[in-house]
Amino acid sequence: MSISEPLRLPPSLWAATAMPAEHTPALAEDREVDVAIVGAGYTGLVTALRLAQAGARVCVLDAGEPGWGASGRNGGQVIPGLKFDPEQLLAKFGPVQGEALVNAVGSAADEVFELINEYGIGCDATRKGWIQPACSSAAMHTLERRAEQWRQRGVAVELLDKAAVGRRIGSQQYVGAWVDPRAGSLHPLNYARGLARVALGLGVSLHGQSRVRQLYRDGGQWTLETGRGIRVRAPKVVLATNGYTDGLWPGLRQTVIAANSFIIATRPLPAPLRQSILPGGEVCSDARRLLLYFKQDAQGRLLLGGRGPFSEPRQDADWGHLERSLLTLFPQLAGIPIEYRWSGRVALTPSFLPQLHEPAPGLSILLGYNGRGIALSTLLGKHLAGRLIGTGQGFPFPLTPLRPIPLHGLQRLYLGAGIAWYRMLDALG
Repeated sequence: MSISEPLRLPPSLWAATAMPAEHTPALAEDREVDVAIVGAGYTGLVTALRLAQAGARVCVLDAGEPGWGASGRNGGQVIPGLKFDPEQLLAKFGPVQGEALVNAVGSAADEVFELINEYGIGCDATRKGWIQPACSSAAMHTLERRAEQWRQRGVAVELLDKAAVGRRIGSQQYVGAWVDPRAGSLHPLNYARGLARVALGLGVSLHGQSRVRQLYRDGGQWTLETGRGIRVRAPKVVLATNGYTDGLWPGLRQTVIAANSFIIATRPLPAPLRQSILPGGEVCSDARRLLLYFKQDAQGRLLLGGRGPFSEPRQDADWGHLERSLLTLFPQLAGIPIEYRWSGRVALTPSFLPQLHEPAPGLSILLGYNGRGIALSTLLGKHLAGRLIGTGQGFPFPLTPLRPIPLHGLQRLYLGAGIAWYRMLDALG
């Protein structure tokens, strides 16, 4: 791709239904700021606006536009917590740091909805809860333990038996579920564009179509150089590129697996079907190893997402596994056309935890949300801003060294093998 060719937002439901994007022209002149940020997804935008709230001069550069990557392509589910249960975090980090981390990630959805309310971000935000259903009795036992651990921490969880989960979801494929009332739903691209609007209003310099080609330190300052030869100089830099990380910083791309998550969306459902599938407005992701996640959007379309091939999709058949899953879960949707198909990259880390790296003075790298990026990036972007200006109460996660994954170049092979293995285990379970 030539440097003059714009990086367009790919087609999706969100791209088709989003509010107009803010004007974020390519960087046209050299700048000097307090903090330069690479990546205008949730992490970069939240970090930028929190820094600007504290009076810092901030410049954000993106190869595409705000929300071009996973921030504008995800399933729109705002789920607190991690893939680890509270007791697992206590065992991993100890009682003091572990409990602090549990409290922090448990409040991650609060951060999203409070920010939306504070600035009036229009993104179809609702907070009706998250249903996590189980496909087997063994999985249900795990969910019961999970629910109890959060109940002990004051969360008003619910447990559903097979009949109740059938009524709440509209599918007979599950044996039970737990419900987390802290979670919710939003239009992810509108959230990103809303964050961009807020950041611009706070004085952030925000530039799309400005891929950073070089990053180097010179005389105590960092220099970021775009493909057009324009430079930004700053004492502090944040890399916030997540699943679309390139080779800008040596070895960084090799620290995560950039896995494709595929999503389909039906046409708006007729009223009787809308009222039979998630009629309470919850979001849902199940307890499989290769989970399926689904919800209704504001116009009554049903979205369903899950893992797909590592390579970028090229034809409608690449989403065939999701269309089959949709009819298995919801046979009442037979004959309802699929209106949109798209995909985006999720950054998976070996630890299944977000990673904060500081490999050089003044350089911070935050990435790796493992499928829970809306809530975690909003939470951690705020904490990173506090860390950078010295006003925070401490970053929730420990600093981690930058360690490339062994044999990372073979990731397509072992990710494909892993998906096949987990799919077989899910079927056997």
